[in-house]
Amino acid sequence: MNVETLTAFLGWCTLINFGLLLYWALFIIFAHDWTYRMHSRWFKLSPEKFDSLHYSLMGFFKMGVIIFNLVPYLALRIVT
Repeated sequence: MNVETLTAFLGWCTLINFGLLLYWALFIIFAHDWTYRMHSRWFKLSPEKFDSLHYSLMGFFKMGVIIFNLVPYLALRIVT
């Protein structure tokens, strides 16, 4: 695997993962009640705990994408 292929791979990974994050955030924003009802069937969560859990997990996911996809992509773009 050469540097150009790896750069393209990381770029696409970053784009797809940020797309998933955007989809998740929009789903929580615009379909909050439906999502809460679906999750509360399986897990006993208060609405406050549900919000806290989702926003925390979105933050962890965003940090993971930045650390493992975006930063290596930018580093490879700078080097080449």
